[in-house]
Amino acid sequence: MADFWRDSGYHLLGRTAAGHLQVTDDFLRAYVQRPEVRPVEESCAAERELHAALLVDPRLPVPESRLATLADPDARETYGIVLGFRDRLIEAGTVEDCYLRTFLQPSGGASAPIPPLFIDQMAHVILRAILDECEDALRVRAAELLFREQKVTIADGAVMAADAETVDMFASSGGFGTLGQLVVEAQTPLRTVELDVLDENNADLYWTRDQRHDTVLNLNFAGSGLDALCRVLELWIRHFLDVQVSIQPVQQISDERWVWHIGLDAEGSQMLNDLYEGAEVDEGRLARLLALFRLDFADPSVMQSDIAGRPVYLAMAVDTQNILRLKPQNLLVNLPLAARS
Repeated sequence: MADFWRDSGYHLLGRTAAGHLQVTDDFLRAYVQRPEVRPVEESCAAERELHAALLVDPRLPVPESRLATLADPDARETYGIVLGFRDRLIEAGTVEDCYLRTFLQPSGGASAPIPPLFIDQMAHVILRAILDECEDALRVRAAELLFREQKVTIADGAVMAADAETVDMFASSGGFGTLGQLVVEAQTPLRTVELDVLDENNADLYWTRDQRHDTVLNLNFAGSGLDALCRVLELWIRHFLDVQVSIQPVQQISDERWVWHIGLDAEGSQMLNDLYEGAEVDEGRLARLLALFRLDFADPSVMQSDIAGRPVYLAMAVDTQNILRLKPQNLLVNLPLAARS
């Protein structure tokens, strides 16, 4: 069985009896070792001392008065953000609880908001745990949509999702770093780079390139890529909420008793809201709708009693720049679940 996403921090975490990711000193220490936090040549003595102390004890309380002794205002701000996130992780105890509290209790009593980068990193490592024994490379690639932006291209009826950061890198430098950027700026042609489209026949090539983010997922209706994404979303819900659901793509919503919907991203949310309310949605916006889904609960009794047994409709759409930014937290905080004792 392939190991994958070794940069996620998964191997630094423990596991609770429920299978959630227990925050450890080694995991917290990894944030202290990030390039943004490590001292540089110009760092003052107070900053170096703080960094060394946190490496020894990554749970060390750091009052504002100590942060104020750092000479560099950028260093003070960076430490404030990282330590605020660290404190939330420590308080929550597990990465999953920290992730949920971020959206259920946005302020959380922390000294600084959690940057989107850290939210994506939590989703990254949680999905690594969820997929730990997965042998389906298409599902693992599909899971990247939950924490990495995708650039979507629609051509000849094919809906192709490529990693947005990778696409930008090739667009600016041809994949050859600084030298390539200079060549691009000089308008000298580079060799064409074609990203591999994964399918059921070549999916295993992903395992040797899982951290390169240079494969493309086909999201066509009834295709293996969209099916893989559905299975990942089912596992995501089950891991957090301990409820079993089935998710299937649908071509349209033809339901006179449509009662509940959730957008998988900001664009999808607004589009579903407008369609539900009967507002006009022009063809340009509808063209950005990538997929609709129907979600059904295996046990309707876990739903709100007034809509138990009814389907939940989901939508996924790109913005005007053809960027897909999934918000998997929407599935956790917006499902119509009955109150639990």
